[in-house]
Amino acid sequence: MSNILIVDSIGQPVRWAAATRAAHYYAVGKVIADLGQHHFSLSGGFNRLLAKPSEITCSSIVMVRGKHRLVAQRNFVGLSRERLFLRDRYLCAYCGQLFNELHLTIEHVIPVSRGGTHGWTNVVTACRGCNHRKGNRTPEEARMPLIYVPYAVCRNEGFIISNRNILGDQMEFLASALPRHSRWAKC
Repeated sequence: MSNILIVDSIGQPVRWAAATRAAHYYAVGKVIADLGQHHFSLSGGFNRLLAKPSEITCSSIVMVRGKHRLVAQRNFVGLSRERLFLRDRYLCAYCGQLFNELHLTIEHVIPVSRGGTHGWTNVVTACRGCNHRKGNRTPEEARMPLIYVPYAVCRNEGFIISNRNILGDQMEFLASALPRHSRWAKC
């Protein structure tokens, strides 16, 4: 079963949740609206009032009420190897070829030893050969121009790259708020 996208009352994504957690939101009356096109039925337990098994149907996108500290705290997406490769779609920033994750490296556009930072706007995906050839130089010094510009991943893009089993309606919902420069905006 796919994860359910939980969004707050203004449509900001809060978390991916298992259907059982989403069912809890329904059970305690926190659900404001069902926004998804897919629905999942969960059954379990026994409803003594109705004298039949309990069943809750969850939407693939659920809007819930309440303040969500998580949203305020996580307006940024942490950099990781996997997230970088997903942002760059496994494409080497120098030669433009697609590679398997095993053949890719995190490449600092401005080397850390020369004052560069280890952040979204200074790292790109590079194949091992290009990373080795560039070495401890800037792209200009190595005469290796970048094919694409590195950028910081926004909140919605972070949700897209963190779920391998995203449903079409969830992708459409998240992609609707992506900046134009996002590599996921064109999917």
